[in-house]
Amino acid sequence: MAYLAGDRGRCHDVSPLPDDDRRPLTGITLKVAAVCAFVAMSTFIKASGEVPPGQIVFFRSLFAVIPVVAVMVFRRELAVAFRTSRPLSHIARGVVGVIAMGLGFFALTRLPLPEWIAINYAQPLIVVMLSALVFGETVRIFRWGAVVVGLIGVTIISWPKLTLLSSGADLGRGEALGVLAALVGAVVSAVAMLLVRRLVKTEGSPTIVFWFSVTATVAGLLTLPFGWAALAPLQAVMLVMAGLCGGVGQILMTESYRHADMSTIAPFEYTSMLLGIAIGYTVFGDIPTIHVIVGGAIVVGAGLFIIWREHRLGLERGAARRVTPPQG
Repeated sequence: MAYLAGDRGRCHDVSPLPDDDRRPLTGITLKVAAVCAFVAMSTFIKASGEVPPGQIVFFRSLFAVIPVVAVMVFRRELAVAFRTSRPLSHIARGVVGVIAMGLGFFALTRLPLPEWIAINYAQPLIVVMLSALVFGETVRIFRWGAVVVGLIGVTIISWPKLTLLSSGADLGRGEALGVLAALVGAVVSAVAMLLVRRLVKTEGSPTIVFWFSVTATVAGLLTLPFGWAALAPLQAVMLVMAGLCGGVGQILMTESYRHADMSTIAPFEYTSMLLGIAIGYTVFGDIPTIHVIVGGAIVVGAGLFIIWREHRLGLERGAARRVTPPQG
């Protein structure tokens, strides 16, 4: 599931339990619960109608703070969240993340839910590409191959909508713009993920979460002069629920990584596709096309291969460290 830059990646800097206390089944359960919370968030946003993206960002960010701050207070981490030596880095990460969220929400209001979820699976593939091209990380032929295959899957999903750019149908044009927004949003979200990778080297999770929440809320509010929609009571309730679900999803995802290795629980992120198809059909009447099914399967397969490959490389590096005598 694409949680957008405001959701995915905030929770990588967690303190894992000792090996003897780790509970993989608990981690998997929490991960699936987090996926359910994020799919619920997306469902509420989509059901609220074509609300301006900045307005959605504001509601999503403001009300997500409530459960997150509640947990920080319970753990006595709130004071820590205020302190940072890198405020400009947090602001830069927040601005990039807000842009990704806005593009993603714009796309969500114009695309079927399963299609939106499938296209956003491109984000981890783009992270691999940018890690190699921008930060010089070593990415060998196997992962490059998986990235290429995954992007072919994204193309299969997107192509029918993109071809509608040349047609005069308003609906087609709206869906085509939604696909373009989702694709650009996935790229921007990948950039935000890389910024988070740099932040977690010196900053704790409470600090990263708090600063992003504040930045996103302020940025969303600044879009007010550009025209917010007059919300019906039901729309407002849905946007509030979306924010609360997003905050709960963050907490559950954080906890899942405390109980199990990332390589163990990461594949369960793809349960969002099944949930998206089920909710899309029952709530919105969306029937997944053959392009979504085939392309989605290809993208999921590529993502799973990258997860497996990262796990294998981690084991190999660990084994090398164990057998290599200390130098000097």
